[in-house]
Formats: sequence, C-alpha cells, structure tokens
Amino acid sequence: MELLYEELAKKNGSQLFNIGKQIIIESIPNMQMELKEIFQQLAEDSSWVFENLTQKDTSYATHGFHKYPAKFIPQLAKRCIEENTNLNELVCDPFMGCGTTLIESLISGRKAVGVDINPVAYLISKVKTTSINPERLKKETDKVLSDLNLYSELKSKQKRLSKIEILPKIPNNDRIEYWFPDKKSREELGIILGRIEGIKDKDIRDFCLCAFSNILKNASIWLMKSIKPTRDFNKKIDSPTNLFSRQIKKMIRGNETYWNVLPTNIKNNLNSYLSIKKEDARKLPIEDNSVSLIVTSPPYVTSYEYADLHQLTALWLEYTCSVSEFREGFIGSVHKKEFDHDGIKSKLAKQEIEELSKKSKKEAEAVRNYFFEMQQCFEEMYRVLKQRGRACIVIGNTELRKVPILNAEVFVEIMLNLGFKMHKIVKRRIPSKVLPQTRDSKTGRFTAAGEADRLAYAHEYILIMEKL
Repeated sequence: MELLYEELAKKNGSQLFNIGKQIIIESIPNMQMELKEIFQQLAEDSSWVFENLTQKDTSYATHGFHKYPAKFIPQLAKRCIEENTNLNELVCDPFMGCGTTLIESLISGRKAVGVDINPVAYLISKVKTTSINPERLKKETDKVLSDLNLYSELKSKQKRLSKIEILPKIPNNDRIEYWFPDKKSREELGIILGRIEGIKDKDIRDFCLCAFSNILKNASIWLMKSIKPTRDFNKKIDSPTNLFSRQIKKMIRGNETYWNVLPTNIKNNLNSYLSIKKEDARKLPIEDNSVSLIVTSPPYVTSYEYADLHQLTALWLEYTCSVSEFREGFIGSVHKKEFDHDGIKSKLAKQEIEELSKKSKKEAEAVRNYFFEMQQCFEEMYRVLKQRGRACIVIGNTELRKVPILNAEVFVEIMLNLGFKMHKIVKRRIPSKVLPQTRDSKTGRFTAAGEADRLAYAHEYILIMEKL
C-alpha cells in the first residue's frame, strides 16, 4: 500500500525514521532493503506537482531569460525555501544551474549563495539574479539595437556608430562552422558579439551576452525539436539580429518584473545578500555551519550530456576550445581520463555498479565516479549546514543498459552514513520539465521521442535531509 511520507513514518517500524544521532554503515541491518521498501511504498504527493501552472507562471520575472536543461520550477524552490527557513537566513545551491533557487531566495527575503563549475551556468545565474534599473537598461540596450540595425542597413564591415566601433568577433573554431555553416549568419553573430563587447557597463554587457547565448540554438542548424546535438540542414533560420532584438525585449520585460518584486533592502544591497561563484560543488567557498538550507537539483549520472547542450555558448564565448575538454569538468562524466572512487558509503550503489559492469565496464566506472563525487558534495553540504539545517535534493531515478540506477535511494543511504537523517521524502510526478524525456532501452541514453520506447523520468524525489 502506498502512503505519503508522514503516514509511512507512523506505520513503518524501520529505525531509519527514528535516527537521533550519527550512524555507521553496519549499524542498521538490511538498510538497503529497508530503503528500497520505503521508496516502493511512497505515494505521489500531488501538492508538489504544481500541475495547473502555465509557462507564464514558471517563467515569470527573470526565470524565462534562458533555456536550461533539467531545471526545476521556481514554485518548487520557493516552497522548499519558505517551509524550511526564516527571513534573512542563508540558502545555498551548490549546483545553481540557471539560478532558480537563488532568485526565489532573494525574492523571499533570504540570503543566497550559489556555485556551479559550468561557466555558462555562472553567466546565466549572474544575469538572472542581478536586478538592473529598468530605465537605465532600456536606454543602453536601445543603443545596442539601434547600432546593430544601422550597421545592417549600411552593410558595412566596420563603421563608427554612436561613438562605438563595431569589431566583429568570430572565434576561430571549426566547431563554429559545424553548427553555423552559413557564412552570412556567422558574420552577423560576430557583429552582435562585437557590439556587446563594446558595452562598458558590465551588468548590461553580461545581460546582452545572456541574450546572445539564448539565441544561438535558434541561429544554428541544431534540430529544434531535439535536445540532442543533431543537425538539421533544412532548417529555416531567422536573422540573428532579429532573434537578438526579440530576446532583448523579452528580457527587458522580465527584468522590470524582477526589479518590482525584489525587496527594496535586497535590491539596494545585493552584494550583502547574494554570492555567486564559478566553483566546484566539492569545495564550497562557504564557512562551516553557516547555511540554513540547501535547495538543489544535482547533475544526473549522464551529466556530460548537459555539457553537450551548452556547447554553442561555450564555443562562441570561448569558455572552451573543444567539446570533449568541456565535458571533462562535469561530475560523473564518462569522458574523464582519471577516476578516484574509493570508499563509496552505499552498498546499494556498489550493487548497481557491479551489475552494470557486466554490461559495460566503462559506464560502470562512470557511475562509480559519479556516486563518489556526489558523496564528496554531500560531505561539503554537511560541513556548511548549521546543526538542524536541511538539504532539499531534487533527483530522479534512471537506468543504464537496463540496469536500474536508483539515485534517490543511493543518495539517502550515503547521506545517512554521513550524519544526516531523513526529515521528509516527497515523490512527485513531473508534468513538464526541460529535460530529455525519452531513452533508448538498449543504451539508456537520451534519444529523440520518435525513436524511444520509454520515458526517462516519470517521477522524481525531493529528499529533505537534516543535519544531526
């Protein structure tokens, strides 16, 4: 019989519901079996589905600035924050992605700190959390759009406009031509990027870089209906200048909403309330015992695929010279050249790795590396959390080579053995999420909907763990 977590806790006799102090791996017999049973008996909590929300609701303010894979909706983050913290307490997201947790923390009157190893994520989060005076923003972006339109009309390679000389900037990289084979389109994007680089105000320059980043997929021959890196040579592409202009105007409207909903004291002292770093989640630049709540959606075991999705921005903004090099920095990447994975505090993880190794030793090593690196992240979370501070981890289960990879159960087992206890576990159905929804059963990899035979993630879990 399926029950909500509170009902399970009352009816289930497992010691896992009543941990009062830190435990060690062997302290609870059959921990792995008990964890599996708890998750199997867990009912979907419909109050966390937010099914009636529209796209307008989930992309309000700056949330709609940039497309991003696997992001959770702001309403989920907001509920976690408001149910587990008080005003002015510190909320952290060690995998900040596009900044959803940070934005909702600030709007809710909390302090926020976020890190991400991905430079694309850092740019997007920085822009989305920075409120800019709407009048100043419109004045500066109007100049940029006016210059670009005039430059286009004159069809000049180099022209002094508004006292700014536009020097087209196109990175010298074969991968740029791979995705942007049309020379005219490449040159037009280079002009836009060159004009952005001439903006003196860093906040507005980054704002425009974020807009530029978000139009790259539309301006390339990337197949629009596919989240996989697939080329469409028959794709009809609008002028990059038109795409950029529409994106800027959309973001201006979002910024104005954000400016109006952000508490005045935070808006006027943003540096005192917000800290964003391009850092590794295993080495958080945060003091011990200082964080009240962590709200995050960690990368999945196939996180290197997300690196592929960000490659256009990474190449144009020269964050990397090659996609393979870019992949290596992501947690759990199968493309890493070295592995360091001794001492995973989860028997369940070891069982899954052993089963997967019978099908693919390379992928088994990637999973082993992933769980070990996530364990390091959980150790950091434990260090920075205050006593009784909580971590809300949003994660779903998946499979590789038809081997179930029970991320949620493994995460809970690891965190229990690091000194956390279960506060609450929520099972939520995913009505809509910017994440590849289909997989090929033979490989377990993301695939186009027409070629798939099953859903990748029908449900996900919110693991609310408390530091003892």
